[in-house]
Amino acid sequence: MRLTTPESIRRLQRKLYVKAKAEPACRFHQLYDKVYREDILTHAYRLAKSQNGASGVDGVSFADIVAQGEVDWLAALRKELHDKTYRPDAVRRVTIPKPGGGERPLGIPTIRDRVVQTAAKLILEPIFEADYVDEAYGYRPRRSALDAVRQVHRGLCAGYTDVVDADLSKYFDTIPHPELMRSVAHRVVDRPMLKLIKMWLKAPIEERDERGHRRRTGGKRHAVGTPQGGVLSPLLANLYMHRYLRYWQQQGQGEQFRAKVINYADDFVILSRGHAQEALQWTRAVMAKLKLTLNESKTCIRNAQREPFDFLGYTFGPACYRKTGGRYQAAQPSARSVQRLKEKLQVVFHRGNVAPWPAVAAQANRLLRGWANYFAYGTRKKAYRAIDNYVYDRVVRFLKKRRKVSSRGTRKFPGEKVFGDLGIQRLRSLAYAQRPCALM
Repeated sequence: MRLTTPESIRRLQRKLYVKAKAEPACRFHQLYDKVYREDILTHAYRLAKSQNGASGVDGVSFADIVAQGEVDWLAALRKELHDKTYRPDAVRRVTIPKPGGGERPLGIPTIRDRVVQTAAKLILEPIFEADYVDEAYGYRPRRSALDAVRQVHRGLCAGYTDVVDADLSKYFDTIPHPELMRSVAHRVVDRPMLKLIKMWLKAPIEERDERGHRRRTGGKRHAVGTPQGGVLSPLLANLYMHRYLRYWQQQGQGEQFRAKVINYADDFVILSRGHAQEALQWTRAVMAKLKLTLNESKTCIRNAQREPFDFLGYTFGPACYRKTGGRYQAAQPSARSVQRLKEKLQVVFHRGNVAPWPAVAAQANRLLRGWANYFAYGTRKKAYRAIDNYVYDRVVRFLKKRRKVSSRGTRKFPGEKVFGDLGIQRLRSLAYAQRPCALM
């Protein structure tokens, strides 16, 4: 559910953005009192509730808050902020599988901390947004990963085919607090607001083992990292990455290396006309100064005229027209992205799923349409065909088992029925936009 920002908050955000844009040296005072302003805190609560996230270390859920009384709960939180007695709780750490293998740690703050962080974000985001360069796309209003994908493809089509495919090692976990706070203080000099951000950075991390035993790490002595999963973490991560992007711009590296940088959060590529090696060396040195590390096992140089590379779920690089054999620069869903969708669909069509067929079909269609909405750019016919074929095969197997069909099932469930009466979305039936590409 998308919530509309109240006009009173929008006016404040516009005022902050316009002032920050017009006065690059301006440093903002008196921001903390806005955090507990009634309209801002109430809207922050509604935004947090709309995400329907899990409980933090205190175990308090949104249902508990509703039962207690949302007005009273918000009033108590507002009083804590007003009296400056608010202290954040520990962050609950969980791990989720990474697409490429391994696990990614996520930090889940308590609901009260998520609400206050959301309120702070409503105030801080327009200030920092005024400073960001155009090449940054991650976690920004009215910008998306698909916008970054388009820019990469346009750069390749324009001849910037000498590519630095970069990967930062554990970026969120290694951002140094002192340097990050200096980046914040470049714009914000309100001491209570700075203290609030610092408290969130210093909040301990709590983990539980299989027996339920708690273990806490971090705390006041912890000097690096902003947990992925925190509401304010993407904003802070963007702010610190901006130091690299701004320095690139100030030093004129785009002209020197005949290059473009496209950044999405901690992922970025450098597209160059023949100077990728120099751009990589410069980047490695700057990241060291920022106390960040390139993952050397994943960072590499590609010649996009001869070899592909992956970025934000897409594979970029040379492809051929099937009919003419002509080569062109393509942007298409990566093999890993296709495989990940297949794995999700396999769960939906597992024979242990006893939900009624309309519910099963609706669940599958949500996955298919969501995936297609993102992978709606560039060359996608081959990927769409692979997904359609996979879906058809899984549906036939699923219904064959459920309805105890003794044959192979293809006659009883032909493609026209699966993608017709049975209501499964066929990706190839979606409208195709004109494919943007450049002949090589």
